[in-house]
Amino acid sequence: MTTETNSGSCCGSGSCGSGTTVDVQGVGVTTVYKVSGMTCGHCEGAVSQEISALDGVTAVTAVARTGEVTVTSATPLDEEAVRAAVDEAGYELVGRA
Repeated sequence: MTTETNSGSCCGSGSCGSGTTVDVQGVGVTTVYKVSGMTCGHCEGAVSQEISALDGVTAVTAVARTGEVTVTSATPLDEEAVRAAVDEAGYELVGRA
């Protein structure tokens, strides 16, 4: 397995992010994923936007500092769908936290 980094990050220092939340509405199943490559608020927003577009997702909180993305959905999500969304945003899903 190779480690990928997001060389297109808008801030290499990782100092501009404090957690981006996209709240679509409601409650349900909450799953925490580890995502590598997020370094700033822009990264958090890109990952949150892609994951929030998945069917059934009601809320997403991404925190670049920890690499954790908390996803709330109406029903459990297919991990491959989450992986594809994270990949589309330009990052790598490591797995569940």
